[in-house]
Amino acid sequence: MTLGGGYMLRNRQGRQIPAIGLGITMKTNGDSTQGAYSLFEYAVPGETSGPPPHLHTREDESFVCLSGRLDVMLGGEDFVLEPGDYLFLPRDVVHTFRNSTKDEARVISVVSPAGLEDYYQALADLPPGPKDISVLKGIMADFGIVLQLPEAG
Repeated sequence: MTLGGGYMLRNRQGRQIPAIGLGITMKTNGDSTQGAYSLFEYAVPGETSGPPPHLHTREDESFVCLSGRLDVMLGGEDFVLEPGDYLFLPRDVVHTFRNSTKDEARVISVVSPAGLEDYYQALADLPPGPKDISVLKGIMADFGIVLQLPEAG
């Protein structure tokens, strides 16, 4: 549906990007927003972790919880997002998230500036099966994302 150059998507509509083990629905991207931001809906299945701890050097993220509950670690602090809650995740701060409940969590993520959609697509384009960590780190580096795995003790 076109609205004077804009568009509308119904609940759960948008381009599906099969990356990082979550349901990622891209609602809008940099092409639509002149590079200002991209917007995604994440469907995080119950008892599922998101990506490992990482930081973005190029963009800020915002999460708005639509349903369920999401545990977020941001800069060493733990947050619990419930419906209606908002969390700002600034660039250069380590973060990760997990759905520790049995129910699906749904989160809107606004990423500014745009570009994370290209990262997700690069991950989705990898062949199925186990991923080589050096390949993943290379893709992350291409998009200014730094993996922050705990040091081996």
